[in-house]
Amino acid sequence: MFNGIIYNTGKIFKIVKRKKGINLFVKSLIKVTKKDIGISISCDGVCLTLISYKNNIIEFYLSNETLNKSKFKKINKYDEVNLELPLKFGKSISGHICQGHVDTVGKVSKISKVDRSYIFEFNIAKKYIKHLVEKASICINGVSLTISKIKKNSFEIWVIPHTIKITNLSKLNKKDLVNIEIDILSKYVNKHLNEK
Repeated sequence: MFNGIIYNTGKIFKIVKRKKGINLFVKSLIKVTKKDIGISISCDGVCLTLISYKNNIIEFYLSNETLNKSKFKKINKYDEVNLELPLKFGKSISGHICQGHVDTVGKVSKISKVDRSYIFEFNIAKKYIKHLVEKASICINGVSLTISKIKKNSFEIWVIPHTIKITNLSKLNKKDLVNIEIDILSKYVNKHLNEK
């Protein structure tokens, strides 16, 4: 479980392709040790299991299922990723509850600057729009953000300077792909109402 507040990023150091997935090596100053092997880490919003750690290189295995559901099928060496360690009991939750279970991949359709903030617009498949609520939370590349506007096939978010500075959202360009996790509460409510 995560809360979408990012303190660490990393760069893809190596990608090893396998028959049914990849091993992903990320170079980062995130505070982990060999004793942490087996813990979950949010990597651009995807919950991954740490399988090795050496010299600031953390390693994950991604199955084809994970690759097909996320933007990691198009990840490249040196790409920057947002990293978050799992929540600890008693820790403040500043963002919202994020599971690291990506629902879909979105595409950047527009980026505008307003004063020192940025407005990002993301296109997503129409079937996911019904789960979105204006002023509700959404997780983009592992970052907890607020939906400011919903359109027919897209939605907008505002990103403040601090978030731009410490996350990989600053590297986004038009047509780039992002991992999207819709707020779990919205999904539960929608499912409950549709079953009645």
